[in-house]
Amino acid sequence: MTQSLDESENLADDIDAMDDGPEKKPDGSPFRLCLATRERLPASRMIRFACSPDGDVVPDIAGRLPGRGVWVSCDKEALQGLITAKGGFSRGFKRQVKVSPDLVELVDSLLLQKCISTIGLAKRASALILGFDQVRNELLKRRPGWLLEASDGADDGRRRLLGLAVAQYERVRVATALKSSELGAAVGRDRVIHGLLKTGQFTDVWTKDYRRLYEFRRMVGDEWYPETVGSN
Repeated sequence: MTQSLDESENLADDIDAMDDGPEKKPDGSPFRLCLATRERLPASRMIRFACSPDGDVVPDIAGRLPGRGVWVSCDKEALQGLITAKGGFSRGFKRQVKVSPDLVELVDSLLLQKCISTIGLAKRASALILGFDQVRNELLKRRPGWLLEASDGADDGRRRLLGLAVAQYERVRVATALKSSELGAAVGRDRVIHGLLKTGQFTDVWTKDYRRLYEFRRMVGDEWYPETVGSN
């Protein structure tokens, strides 16, 4: 899909929609203008897109691809609307660009891969607990960094672990935006239903990675739960 740029359009509103290139040390703190919604949001809650020399729009999940880029909030519907809108990405890049019809699915896959990679690293560092009994025993010892509950897992097991966690610590962060097969892929298994990420070096990384995936996948009336259970 090639998006044309209507040169007669007033592009004044898009002057600051494009950045000057990737940050040398991206920390997610700068605010950016969403090309789709015109909101200013922290970069840590947005997705950067770059343009290849051939004019292809490329998701820059890590925010490190060279050249100027545009930013879109972590919202599947906002991205889809930008893809189908007249001008769309072309208005942001101020040139004709090509947009893959599978761009939404590609972004979802890349956000998921970031989460899977972090879980895999945590597993190798012995910072990840897997299995109902193992997670339950860990909860009895110390506060978790995150509980990981597969979105397609049985409600009974999930309620039992969440009930125990809330009884012990009142407020617990719970990640439920990944399917059991996606959690399993992170650790070389077919499926993982229950997991626990220990408090430590991977907690902040996971929080940043997961929040973007959660917000991108979240839909009104969908089954994703609040990230904190037990809060008022």
